[in-house]
Amino acid sequence: MESFNFEEKKEEKKIKVLGAGCKSCHEQYENTKRAVGEMGLSIEVEYITDMQKVMEYGVMSMPALVVNEKVAAMGKVLKTRDVVALLHKSGF
Repeated sequence: MESFNFEEKKEEKKIKVLGAGCKSCHEQYENTKRAVGEMGLSIEVEYITDMQKVMEYGVMSMPALVVNEKVAAMGKVLKTRDVVALLHKSGF
């Protein structure tokens, strides 16, 4: 008889930086990648500049940081340590 594994599938954690490609947005992307590296996470940080996709999140000011499909910050560049704190708060 075959046995089935009904283990709960772990939710994949995602981090995205939304921006227009400007200096501030790129800085947020770099700070976020640095934070992920400092935390020892093996998660790819996605950098989205497609305005159609950015608008789907309801973001009006950039850069914006999206963690697990929820807008976590927008309108300012977070320092690396601030991104680390935000990710810890989000369960990373």
